[in-house]
Amino acid sequence: MKQTISIREYDFLHTKNEKEKNCISPKNFEAIENFILTNEQAIPYMKITTKKGYGKVLQAQNHVGVLQTKDGTTIEILPKIQEVDISKSKEILIKMLKTVKKSPFKHFNMAHLKSSNIPLLEIFITIFLDELSELIKKGIKSDYLTKEENLAYLKGKLNIKEQIAKNGIHKERFFVAYDEYVSDRVENRLIKTTLHYLYKKSKLNSNKKRIREYLFVFDEVGVCHNVKTDFSKVKLGRQMKDYEQILVWAKTFLLGSSYGPHKGNDLALALLFDMNVLFESYVGHYLIKKGHDVSLQDKQHHLAFSNQRGIYALRPDIVIDKDRIIADTKWKILSQEKTRQGVSGSDLYQMYAYGTKYGNCERMYLIYPKDKELDIKSYHYHKEGGLPLEILFFDLQNPNNFSIITT
Repeated sequence: MKQTISIREYDFLHTKNEKEKNCISPKNFEAIENFILTNEQAIPYMKITTKKGYGKVLQAQNHVGVLQTKDGTTIEILPKIQEVDISKSKEILIKMLKTVKKSPFKHFNMAHLKSSNIPLLEIFITIFLDELSELIKKGIKSDYLTKEENLAYLKGKLNIKEQIAKNGIHKERFFVAYDEYVSDRVENRLIKTTLHYLYKKSKLNSNKKRIREYLFVFDEVGVCHNVKTDFSKVKLGRQMKDYEQILVWAKTFLLGSSYGPHKGNDLALALLFDMNVLFESYVGHYLIKKGHDVSLQDKQHHLAFSNQRGIYALRPDIVIDKDRIIADTKWKILSQEKTRQGVSGSDLYQMYAYGTKYGNCERMYLIYPKDKELDIKSYHYHKEGGLPLEILFFDLQNPNNFSIITT
């Protein structure tokens, strides 16, 4: 079996010594480097840098997920969470992914995550197969498909034009068009194509066995030859509601639509997720669960106006209780920030803009991941003590310890 390497945010990959951890082959190093260079203008997934004793290295940034090279080597990048081991980090990551809008992870039962040794990619494949299992239990959809054939008997409608053109000297044949109720529809073809794709990617025997079983269900279904075109043909009306989640997964695998679009064919697979987005979503949904009146990514105000048109939209992560409270999440460890008192000036300026534009704002929060080494700080934007800003820390291991003051 090809190796699976687990690293955390800001860890690095190298080619120096294969006996050391996080070492990959020069060929795989080059493939990932090319992937980074191809995508760095859009999203800096990783950083190409140097490290003493190792030379050139590839350093993970704040994107987590899975990279797989063409020889099957898998790199899983996990969140850097204080005092958390690999298995717990995977569990927290899945919980965060479940909260993201239009996430394919929404219905995953965390009780299924039994083994800490399961690679992250296999967990993703397992979730997909669990979703597909539920769809198969309900029954895959069939549809009427119009077929045109030259038959020895009359069936459906006779196509006069083709009959004259093709059967002028074959009076015994009939060129007909008829409807047949079949399961070979575009949605099923996309699912079958995903199963074939994952069978090549999976290394876990239990997953490969399930894929073979499900392929039998889709035996009469064809495969896609142009995935992007076929996704454009999908129609998810009320009758196809059961397909919605499984097709989100199919798109995630087949098109790499993982909240961070990428391009290039240097890697076999790249499923990467921005931790800033995950942290914002997780905290926001936690506050909603606690009963707060929350608006996520509010868009009602702009920083400035030109010819009465708003420019530079202000989008605070979290607005609570009809503009009274504004919060922004920041996925960074304050004790490691090389700025005065940890909080950057850009973060403070950003919150000031929110506080002045939201006229009803009474209280503001900057929310960072838990950091034991830094005391909670508070600020005021006015010397007299008005417009308070508090720094809060969200414990991803024990989120129930988190609370905000709303009165």
